[in-house]
Amino acid sequence: MMKKISVEQPLVVLHGDEMAQIAFERILAQFVKKPLDINLVEIDLTAENRLLTNGQAVLDAIDALKYYRVGIKNAGMTVNREQLDALLAKHPDIKESQLSRLATKSPNGSIRKGIGGNIIREDIQFKNIQVPKPQWIGRDIDVFTMENGGIKHSFNELSKSTGVAKVIFVGSSGDPVELHRRFIGKGDPWLLATNSLEDVVAWAHRFFQRGIDEKRDLYLGLKDTVIPGYDGVMRAAIEAIYESHYRQAVADSGLSYHYELIDAQAARLIANPPERALWGVPDNTTGRKLYKLVRHLKIYGIPERRAYVSISRMSAGGGDQYGSFNMPMTEDGFIKVIVDGEEKHARAVKKNDPVLFMSNDQHAIKDWVSQVFREASLNDKEVYFGLKREYMEYDDVFSKVIADVRQELARRDTPPPSYMIMRPSSQLRKMITDPPRRALYPAQNLDGDIFSDIAAALGGSLATASSIIQSKDGTMLYEAPHGTAHDLYEKYLQSDGKEALFNSSALLYALANALEHLGGREGNVALIDYSNRLKEALVETVDQGIITGDLKGKTTEPEKEQIVDMYGFLDAVERNLYAA
Repeated sequence: MMKKISVEQPLVVLHGDEMAQIAFERILAQFVKKPLDINLVEIDLTAENRLLTNGQAVLDAIDALKYYRVGIKNAGMTVNREQLDALLAKHPDIKESQLSRLATKSPNGSIRKGIGGNIIREDIQFKNIQVPKPQWIGRDIDVFTMENGGIKHSFNELSKSTGVAKVIFVGSSGDPVELHRRFIGKGDPWLLATNSLEDVVAWAHRFFQRGIDEKRDLYLGLKDTVIPGYDGVMRAAIEAIYESHYRQAVADSGLSYHYELIDAQAARLIANPPERALWGVPDNTTGRKLYKLVRHLKIYGIPERRAYVSISRMSAGGGDQYGSFNMPMTEDGFIKVIVDGEEKHARAVKKNDPVLFMSNDQHAIKDWVSQVFREASLNDKEVYFGLKREYMEYDDVFSKVIADVRQELARRDTPPPSYMIMRPSSQLRKMITDPPRRALYPAQNLDGDIFSDIAAALGGSLATASSIIQSKDGTMLYEAPHGTAHDLYEKYLQSDGKEALFNSSALLYALANALEHLGGREGNVALIDYSNRLKEALVETVDQGIITGDLKGKTTEPEKEQIVDMYGFLDAVERNLYAA
């Protein structure tokens, strides 16, 4: 039996849900516990345990990462309303009204904010993955978005003072009610957005009727899991209209309706476009980006993919929608924002209108921009920022920070990388249709989520990409960019564990990255060698044509492909690992 490699420092292991967790447990047993003598600091971040601990598990994860500074995270569920109700029914002693946000919301943003980390996502450089380019030219797909409301018509500014920002509601009683407060520093960007639910309902009628009239399948994309009080409110209103007015008409017309989270849906539709569809994206900032992209793709198509894509997603400050306060209004009235005692903005709202207040931290922005330039310099990459500066004072702070960071680099005689600032829609289009061979695309939180999923899908699969969360103090968290694979988990359960269809590549690569970093920190040559051999074994396995079903037909030699299940793939990687 091979002697185990001794590792001095612990590795933080954050467990997740569903099929990803089945794979994760097998990977830990096969590639960590079996060959390594290592202390694992394991934390249960399943949706159920986050509920049972009222979010304490998330805080424990943050504390462990800040203390040990190296970890690997598995994908976890962000429960929707139906899933939350099921968990509450299973645990009737838990009262929803007493739950912390950490108990029911995605832990990802809280962890990234807690460790001050930003995300870099890149393709894993497999030698033989060659994804057939999607056939977009001539596809009859239209993007349908809202003209009014949302961030497009938000009030946003850079704070003129340091203090507490309060969101105040004044209803029929005339008494001000504080809905939310947070600290904002001078120069920090903040924004208030609202949407008229009446406009959302009217948009829904136009959306469904147009799909029926034009004989188009209907797709709706929002981010209701992360922004339940805003996107979730819109989804509920739109789907209520569908159920009461259009479900039967859609079925009678031989059409279909699909809802999906906007990041996953954008990846699916861009990488595998239907022949004819109406794509509903009510959020007009995201909707306009996708409208412009689709309009371009229908004329020019997507070129052969010859470049690896790197995306840096700003998340350390908990900025934009992912760190927002959002909720529907309980009655007609006025919503106000007061900063450091001074009223900055007020607008009328009606009952059930969704409201969103978000801000960012200019110091976190500077850390992120510095990280972007450092990554680009070390790896000889060009940088392409996407900012909406012409009508978004919120975005203008990024321009100033970019200039400041470049001047600091120049004063240290560090040549900054070449960069461009363009509109986010142009940034997305360039990434897909005209990518340089070595480019880094920095994006804010929601854009980064959507862009990285599209890039991963065009690269073959979310399982063929890597994700690294890096903080200013050197804390590193490695993860796979994919989700929990709910549909594959259902098949796994229905087959009593016999049908294990899951691509473990991204989880394996994340593990190898974590072990490599751990080895570097403690000068452990044997561990560094093991982690490098694990990466090589993964790449070699795929190069041999041994792949899971999601990569079928996506290699350079389809005739040599051998389709295996999750266990067969991991066993093949293990054989290659010890073959030399």
